[in-house]
Amino acid sequence: MKAVRIPEANIIEVIDIPEPEIKQANEVKVKIKRVGICGSDMHIYHGTNPLATYPRIVGHEVTGEIVAIGANVKNVAIGDHVVVEPISYCGTCYACKNGRPNVCKEVSVFGVHEDGGMREFVILSDKQVHKVNANIDWDEAVMAEPYTIGAQATWRGNVGEGQTVFIQGAGPIGITVLKMAKLRGATVIISDYTNERLEFAQENGADYTINPSEVDVEDKVNEITDDEGANVVIDAVGLPQTFELSVSVASAAGNVVLLGFNATPSAIAQMLITKKELTITGSRLQTNQFGKVVELINDEKLTHNGLITHRFPLSQIKEAFEFVEQNPQLVRKAVIEFN
Repeated sequence: MKAVRIPEANIIEVIDIPEPEIKQANEVKVKIKRVGICGSDMHIYHGTNPLATYPRIVGHEVTGEIVAIGANVKNVAIGDHVVVEPISYCGTCYACKNGRPNVCKEVSVFGVHEDGGMREFVILSDKQVHKVNANIDWDEAVMAEPYTIGAQATWRGNVGEGQTVFIQGAGPIGITVLKMAKLRGATVIISDYTNERLEFAQENGADYTINPSEVDVEDKVNEITDDEGANVVIDAVGLPQTFELSVSVASAAGNVVLLGFNATPSAIAQMLITKKELTITGSRLQTNQFGKVVELINDEKLTHNGLITHRFPLSQIKEAFEFVEQNPQLVRKAVIEFN
C-alpha cells in the first residue's frame, strides 16, 4: 500500500509498505479517506517540531471507513465511517489518573511520536475511533480533530453564555475556537493581520474583528467591552507579544488560554495577573472532546463552511506541502484525498 513518509527534514516521499493486518482482539482496520495537512505536519517537514522523530509517516487529522474488526470490538462495525482520536497514553500517571491523558507523561500522538494516517490503511485500538454518520461528507468528518482543539481551548477557558471572548489569530485553529465559542453562547472578538481571514471569521460568526495593523488592539477591545476587557482571551498565535497582550486585555477575574509552543520567554509583570486575579491556562490536544465534537458534526451544527479550501490526491503530496507553504494567504485548510 502507499504511504507518505518524511524520512528527514525537507524531504517528503510516497513509498510502498506492507498492508497491516489486525493482530489484537481490540483492534480495527481503517481504510483512510481524508487526511488534513496541519501546521504541525509542516513543522515536521521542516524539522522544526521538537516532539517528532524521523522517519515519520505524518497525519493526525484523519477520517476513514472500518474494513475489519477484532473479535472483542463492540463500538464500531465493518462499513462504519469513523474519525481518529490521535493520542494514546499510559492510564496510570498523575495526569491520566486525574482525567488529563492529553498531557500524560508518556503521551504518544499519531503522526508525531508514532506513524500517522497518511497511508491507505491503518490499524488502531478501538478506543481511538469514533463513529460518524454515513451521510456526513468526508470533508466534514476530517475536521473533527481540529474542532477538538477549539473545544479544548474553550473548555480550558471555561467559556460560557454571555461572556466576551477575544481570540488572537484567525487561522484554521482560531476559526475552530471561534466556532466552539459561538456554540457556547459567547460574544467573540477575533484579530488577525489578514483582512481576508477576518472576513471569513465574520462569515463564521465573529461579532467583531480587529486588524492590529490598522488599530490599537487593546484600545479596540476596551472600546467594545466598555473598558471591562475580554472575559476570556485565547491566544492561537503563540508569540511572546501576543501572550503579553492577552494579559493586558483580559478582564478582572478573566481567563487567558495559551495554545502555542513558543519557547521564547515573555516579559510579563506579576502585578496585572495578581491585581486582576487572572487564570492563565495552557491548552494541549484534547480531553474527552471527541464525543462532543462528533455529536455536533452528526447534527450538522459544526460544518467547515469553506474552511477547507484545497484538496490534493495522494500522488501530489509534495505539491500539496509546497503549495500550503508558499500560499498561506490562499490556504485555510488543505486535505489529502485517498480513493
